[in-house]
Amino acid sequence: MVRLLVHRGFILGLALCLVFVGMALLSLVWTPWPPNAIAIPQKLQMPSALHWLGTDQLGRDTLSRLMVGARTSVAVGVVAVAIGLAAGLPLGLWAAARRGWTDEILGRAVDLTFAFPAILSAILITALMGPGAVNAILAIGIFNIAVFARVSRGAAMVVYGRDFVRAAQSLGRSRIDIALRHVLPNMANALIVQATIQFAIAILAEAALGYLGLGTQPPQASWGKMLLDAQTLLAQAPLQAVFPGLAIAVAVLGLNLIGDGLRDLMDPRMKVGRIG
Repeated sequence: MVRLLVHRGFILGLALCLVFVGMALLSLVWTPWPPNAIAIPQKLQMPSALHWLGTDQLGRDTLSRLMVGARTSVAVGVVAVAIGLAAGLPLGLWAAARRGWTDEILGRAVDLTFAFPAILSAILITALMGPGAVNAILAIGIFNIAVFARVSRGAAMVVYGRDFVRAAQSLGRSRIDIALRHVLPNMANALIVQATIQFAIAILAEAALGYLGLGTQPPQASWGKMLLDAQTLLAQAPLQAVFPGLAIAVAVLGLNLIGDGLRDLMDPRMKVGRIG
């Protein structure tokens, strides 16, 4: 923990993520204006004391919609990562414990999944299931299952090769008991780091689906949909594209910096950046 507190990248990432999550939580109880309130006479206003980040082509407050978009991104990231962990972790542990044909089948299934990029897989699934936030979450979560299955399987294989696990096996402990008491606690760090990475990927995937019209549907705000709406307004109101693009970049950067800091903590050989 002390090493994290002097890691510049981790501190910066944590600060960015706190802003990102804070916006999402605050939007549950307060936004400067109703995010879906249309006011055509006030459309495409520049930032002012009344509308801090201006208004969009329908006169809706940009800051309010950014805050609601943050809430959408947090919800998609949390649920998609939870789906991946809930299904992928048991599969990875099972393959590592059983080995043989079970491990081989899982490996080939994961390889098949990784043949398609995450965003392309999400586009394919949402195109088949129909657009919408729920289907976008399911699509991203399904891809995360393969990711967490591979990560958990690799980390578990390392732990299963250690002496204390072999000792537990020689004492006749069951596979489930060994997995829960010995293997899982010793691979938790790798899963946490991977979760931050997949959270960032989920935000990018949700934004891409929203931009393509396959994600969150109007009138609900999402950063990808805001970018789609702003692309025809670049000459008139370029800031309408800058703000959601910057929000996506800041959120993803913060999560990646946190992941790097956690990776450095796990690996003592990594050099930890210090303040000063």
